Amino acid sequence: MSWQLRKISADDAAGLVRSGQRVFLTGNISTPQRFCEALRNRAESLRSVEIVQLLDLGAGDYITEEMSEHIRINSLFISGKVRKIVNAGKADFTPVFLSEIPRLWKSGRLPLDVAVIHVSPPDEHGYCSYGVEVGVTKSAAETAGMVIAEINPNMPRTLGDSFIHVSQINHFVDVDYELPEISPEPASPIQDRIANYIAELIPDGATLQTGIGGIPDAVLRRLTGHKNLGIHTELFSDGVMDMIERGVITCQSKTIHTGKVVAGFVLGTRKLFSYIHDNPIIELHPTEYVNDPFIIAQHEKMVSINSALEVDITGQVCADSMGPKFFSGVGGQLDFVRGASRSKGGMTFIALPSTAKNDTITRITTALKPGSGVTTTRNDVHFVVTEYGVADLWGRTISERVAAIVNIAHPNFREQLLAYAREQNYISPIYAFGD
Repeated sequence: MSWQLRKISADDAAGLVRSGQRVFLTGNISTPQRFCEALRNRAESLRSVEIVQLLDLGAGDYITEEMSEHIRINSLFISGKVRKIVNAGKADFTPVFLSEIPRLWKSGRLPLDVAVIHVSPPDEHGYCSYGVEVGVTKSAAETAGMVIAEINPNMPRTLGDSFIHVSQINHFVDVDYELPEISPEPASPIQDRIANYIAELIPDGATLQTGIGGIPDAVLRRLTGHKNLGIHTELFSDGVMDMIERGVITCQSKTIHTGKVVAGFVLGTRKLFSYIHDNPIIELHPTEYVNDPFIIAQHEKMVSINSALEVDITGQVCADSMGPKFFSGVGGQLDFVRGASRSKGGMTFIALPSTAKNDTITRITTALKPGSGVTTTRNDVHFVVTEYGVADLWGRTISERVAAIVNIAHPNFREQLLAYAREQNYISPIYAFGD
């Protein structure tokens, strides 16, 4: 049967969802917007539908606290849209490494009744591309009982392990809307200083994990004098495109996937969407491959750059909660920290401003806030970077770690941190800054 005969409206697609089912929605900027609108419109006719999703950067809010008895979110990475209802107990959060999410579907731990995806139109061979989001979506579509696809001419056709044949899709919804854009953020002076420290340590020929935001973009802008850099990352944005065009990112020194930028998903502007369309240098792959620490470790000179909400003076990193309040998720941080740390010549960076709220709160702390999750353990951390410098922690004693971390804290808080360290016998009572 021709796939054209399986076209239905968004309302009809939402009508296929039954009470008690678990529905996966592709996320990031690939959120299936028309389906979500239609599902919200019929929410009151449903009960106990579970929506499994990660980061949702689509337009419009389709889930509210009042709807939780009808449609309840189970977030595997909390976005700003669901943070309030998760912490209000009106939505669920499942902590899990990004690399292991596909195992939830495949093992039957979190079986999917329906997967709603967002794809490009099929080519002459009947293959649709997942476009900007392969990540966890490909494995979800391969295991769900039913697959519904929004098919959008604005979705770029990306290469790699990023295709699904029309025969594997049960229903198609024709849509025609632009993908949401995420524009590059200008770096603050503090982010610029942090980026300078990191860029100085990155060698030529390194393969980078780089995300989106002020610090990753600022790091990339400081690498214009480098040669033959590569990319293997869970996501990338416009900054990578700019460095390819400058000839800085060539991927020719990569140990595997030589000559290719490899990622799981893309966030950026329409210029980037146009750039990645049918571009042979860009390959998108499922997250169970991209974020596999054993795959990451095969890249020589692998460099991971990740952020944190706070770091304590022994090197424990919290990046996913503020005390007991959930903020995001572990994502791929530990996947890449552990992969890069096992790479020949690899380096891992945790980067964060030293303070918050106009220098009134230190993000270099005596201890993580009560209830905070340890995203990355002190045993895994190599470099911590603030605007005041770089703390090299790997293989260091507690006293050496404390000295290094206190020296990159904001000067207003160093004596306070040092006093605590002395009380805990972490450091010599006569230690002075710079020893």
